[in-house]
Amino acid sequence: MNVVEMLQKQFQEAAENLQSIQKDYSKALTDRQTLDSQLNENKQVKEELDLATDDCKVFKLIGPALITQDLAEAKTNVDKRISYISAELKRKEEQMKNLDKKQDDAREKMQEIQVQMQKIQQAPN
Repeated sequence: MNVVEMLQKQFQEAAENLQSIQKDYSKALTDRQTLDSQLNENKQVKEELDLATDDCKVFKLIGPALITQDLAEAKTNVDKRISYISAELKRKEEQMKNLDKKQDDAREKMQEIQVQMQKIQQAPN
């Protein structure tokens, strides 16, 4: 295997690595968008529950049935969900930041290989 073939192989591997990272990033982005909408939904529920007085009836949908739920319990559950979703969002943001760096590193590696290939092609035989 000559140097050009070796560099082409390295370039191909780097391109495949970049594709894999981009796929992971896309999934993380989709997950983050889902978490964003869940967080907004739960914040709206919290706002509604904060308006409710102690004599209001709160219902929870379980399967096809609406079940009465204690207002304090409903508020606690929503607060826990908001806290959990916020932590997951933070984790996704960190994951995306790491994947951004990996994408940059992979692109840089591909550029380095391209530069080496160009130098070899331009060198006098």
